[in-house]
Amino acid sequence: MTEPRQLSLNAFIYPSGHHEAAWRHPQSRPERIYDVGYYQEIGRTAEAAKLDAVFFADGPALRADVKHNAVSGLEPITLLTAIATATTHLGLIATASTTYYEPYNLARLFSTLDHISGGRAGWNIVTTGTDLAAANFGLDAHPDHAERYARAREFVDAVVSLWDSWEDDAILLDKEAGIYADPDKIHQIDFVGEYLKVRGPFNAPRTPQGHPVLVQAGASNDGRAFAGKYAEAIFTAHQRLVDAQAFYSDIKAQARAFGRDPDQIKILPGISPFIADTEAEAKKLEREFNELTVPDYGLKQLESIAGTSLRHLPLDGPVPLELFSDAGDVTDNSRSRLQVVAGIVERERPTVRGLLHRLAGARGHRVFAGTPEQVADTIEEWFRNGAADGFNVMPPYYPGGLEVFARTVVPILQERGIFRTEYTGTTLRDHFGLTRPESRYARHPALAG
Repeated sequence: MTEPRQLSLNAFIYPSGHHEAAWRHPQSRPERIYDVGYYQEIGRTAEAAKLDAVFFADGPALRADVKHNAVSGLEPITLLTAIATATTHLGLIATASTTYYEPYNLARLFSTLDHISGGRAGWNIVTTGTDLAAANFGLDAHPDHAERYARAREFVDAVVSLWDSWEDDAILLDKEAGIYADPDKIHQIDFVGEYLKVRGPFNAPRTPQGHPVLVQAGASNDGRAFAGKYAEAIFTAHQRLVDAQAFYSDIKAQARAFGRDPDQIKILPGISPFIADTEAEAKKLEREFNELTVPDYGLKQLESIAGTSLRHLPLDGPVPLELFSDAGDVTDNSRSRLQVVAGIVERERPTVRGLLHRLAGARGHRVFAGTPEQVADTIEEWFRNGAADGFNVMPPYYPGGLEVFARTVVPILQERGIFRTEYTGTTLRDHFGLTRPESRYARHPALAG
């Protein structure tokens, strides 16, 4: 009998919470965002609920919004190693940039995390969208979009080649003969591209899951093509079921075009739930957070998406539709987050303040306020109707938002038979239902006869 399809659920860790005013709310703990014990506790909460993984976003620059929001600059791979020591099954996904790393040192970082955790690491591949990082790395300007993706393709090919450069049976451990490893099964990769040159081989064997899970979050046309070729899990942002279904269908089709099994790509939209015993109480909780927002902060975020100044607009006046006239249509996803915002403006015709509140919850990801049953219903609807293989859960506030989700929503999903009650494997690939990749250097004996 075929096993029923199961949801994947990650906890997306954002220091005080995903709502931009979370750090001001009494239920958040901004004073602890540089305390490793805080993140270990979050990890243990996620593992107790049998979530697939925790995920950290990252960028190699101080965010411009530090005046009005609590930011944590802790390096995520190191932090996830600390969480690995406090957990036994939980997946550990970190963001790292192909623009501001070199392949060999990034390969070492994630390989080490995968070995230390027993096969629980995932790499969220980004090209870095902000130009704030360029000067921190001695560059006069941030590379343009097309160049970043061209380098990213070479980068991933080089990193995976390094991880594969030891065949699985390269270590002989023959104490009697004095032979630790077979050099013939350890390969120089001799990678040469337009942007990168890496000789290899790697200085460590393959990890318990072959290599860390490859995760991606770009929704532009370049990002979708990149995901179709490389990604094993995709983080994405959608407001409506129909948009999520279109994205899901497109990515699966692109995977098929690259000769890949589409079931080996997990598509995980973000959802930021305000949860309470009644819908009215949940919406009241959301209003409490929105009332703590600082308009100047929200305007900076919106201006970075719109690419233009909005300071001349009255906060309680309507958002002009023409501000988003260059967002593009469904065939042009070069500014995917702008399209999300443009869709909100076109459908809802909000005031500027109303739009700032709509975006305050999760930066364009879906915000939902309701009872545990209603949250479970929307998760199940998207899961069963070709819009998602699971979700990146983005609690509005930490740590309580995750604790409420784990205590109230997860049991409902388990009762409905769409989420695990126990872990059935030990690696992140096991949790996502992904196969262990074979080394590209693996040699197969010729069949006899």
